[in-house]
Amino acid sequence: MTILITNDDGVNSSGIIAAKKAAEKLDQTLVVAPATQQSGIGHALTLFEPIRVTATTMNDGSEAHMVSGTPTDALIIGIFQIADEKPDLVISGINIGENLGKSELTTSGTIGAAMEAAVNGIPALSVSMQVTRGDIKFHDGHVDLDFSHAQKMTERVARMILKKGLPEGVDFLNLNIPSHPESDRIRLTRLGERMYRVHITERLDPRGRPYYWIDGDSVEDDEEGTDVHTLKRERCATLTPISLDATAPLELMDGWME
Repeated sequence: MTILITNDDGVNSSGIIAAKKAAEKLDQTLVVAPATQQSGIGHALTLFEPIRVTATTMNDGSEAHMVSGTPTDALIIGIFQIADEKPDLVISGINIGENLGKSELTTSGTIGAAMEAAVNGIPALSVSMQVTRGDIKFHDGHVDLDFSHAQKMTERVARMILKKGLPEGVDFLNLNIPSHPESDRIRLTRLGERMYRVHITERLDPRGRPYYWIDGDSVEDDEEGTDVHTLKRERCATLTPISLDATAPLELMDGWME
């Protein structure tokens, strides 16, 4: 079997090396990842410029394929151009920084790659690790973090996927690991409302014209049973099953178009 590994933090991220080490305990691995930091790019595709692929050596000395595009670009190139056969599993991560709540489904490049794998019928696992320092979430390269617990959780869930497959109606899984876990337990959770409250900073350029930074204040809690509450309040790893079919029940439209 082949496990394809990608991410949105770039091919030189410490997190992708941790994911590879976890996957190597299960079967052979193939690393195909963006050349640079791509956080927040979501499920974007590169359509109006060429995509370059370069063989590279990661920080641990192992080989990988570096893609000049988004995580979804890397995933597609990996599946259809580099892999000899369709991968048996895709692991996207380990992302530096948690990916919780409904809004991250469309903004996270980590989740975007897992979603693209699911679109192509491949079981997928997106993995993110909570960090307490905001300055390292968007770092491009090595960060000094302990990934041992995250590796163990990633291996456990990936092993179950390879052994059992995903349940019917589940297209991929989103795993989040606390920075300071209180146990080895993994809890099934639903998506919280959101991970950030939008905050916009306005500044002036040297000519007095305004420009803006989009930022967010972290949401520290949500309803019990959500990924936000479980990770942040219970310090427990969360596993959320995701379906690609986002269609609301059609009966909700009864009478609306009349």
